[in-house]
Amino acid sequence: MIYRLKPGTQERHHCRLEDVVEAARLADALPNLDFVMSFAHPHELDPNTAYLASFKAMAENTVKPIVNTAEGYDDLYEIWKLSAILRGGEQELRDKPYWIHYAEPSSPLNHPDKSIDKLLLCSEKGMPVIYSPAPIAGSTAPMTIAGHVTQGLAESLFGLVIHQLKSEGAPILMGMGAAVLDMATSQCSYNAPEYLMAYLTMVEMTKFLNVPNWGYAGTTDAQIPDGQATYEAGLLTFLSSTIGSNLNHDVGYLDFGRAGSLEMMVIMNEIIGQIRRMQQGVIVNDEQIALDVIKEVGLTDHFLSHAHTLKHFKSTQWRPKLLTRQAFHTWEEKGSKPLLQRANELLAKTQKKHTPQPIEEQKAVEIEKLVAGFKG
Repeated sequence: MIYRLKPGTQERHHCRLEDVVEAARLADALPNLDFVMSFAHPHELDPNTAYLASFKAMAENTVKPIVNTAEGYDDLYEIWKLSAILRGGEQELRDKPYWIHYAEPSSPLNHPDKSIDKLLLCSEKGMPVIYSPAPIAGSTAPMTIAGHVTQGLAESLFGLVIHQLKSEGAPILMGMGAAVLDMATSQCSYNAPEYLMAYLTMVEMTKFLNVPNWGYAGTTDAQIPDGQATYEAGLLTFLSSTIGSNLNHDVGYLDFGRAGSLEMMVIMNEIIGQIRRMQQGVIVNDEQIALDVIKEVGLTDHFLSHAHTLKHFKSTQWRPKLLTRQAFHTWEEKGSKPLLQRANELLAKTQKKHTPQPIEEQKAVEIEKLVAGFKG
């Protein structure tokens, strides 16, 4: 992302490396975010070194897996070496990869040398890689949904074939950023219904091909974390979960993917938790059906204090930490706080109490030396 929204005021500023650090720490603390991807492109750093610096910043501030990006072969190779230090060796890294690399072609139907070089490096080293085009319907891809998906699928499969020819069986994900050019505003929408339809079609195609897919969740075209943002990001996340998309990114993205919000990350962590509760499904067995309990209570008693209720209410009910279930008068007595204000307060509380697990001192010294020696 290019811009960061300041918590509380929603002022925009160009992203800096400190924003990458802050977002990684927050993602490390939020229980429903399973991996970390760079929150920002550091505006103050040379592009040739920014990706490596960002990866180092993330590695220092989270133990969760990382989806990384790179300028080209050279800095991705340095990221691989850094990761080998963290894992304790090249074979240890191959056996237990620390990251997945994100690479993409350039629509329509162009596959730059840098993209292919990175794809082949990942294949050679056994590092998981995503090859996901981002064709824009009406601009760099056909306007029709079927044509949009057909081109995106062709671009993704091209990378898949090259990757597997280099090293058959090497881990790879395919996907498609199915952005749509709004012909009225010339904006590139992440949440238009045509985007959602093309994206979900691509997920179905990856299932048909039995290849893991790269998906989307938690993003919005809105400019700040407001009602539109919550609706759009929640809808996309629910659809991705329901259809079974494998690895979903963009949590906290706003403004057509150009800005990011830590408060939006906190909101989406709550929404993801609720969706995951529903995805657990309904347990059906004698204990859960509770026929004996229903018979025992009958028509004259109640379930509120029954042992069955006391046994199961904690495991059955998902409890929100951010969304409100208070009566109006209680909500009013507690300050009538809207969602964004509650998210801001929970963000501050989370940031204050969470400390990332530090890297071992010897490894940290090696990493510092490696990054300092890279000139791009």
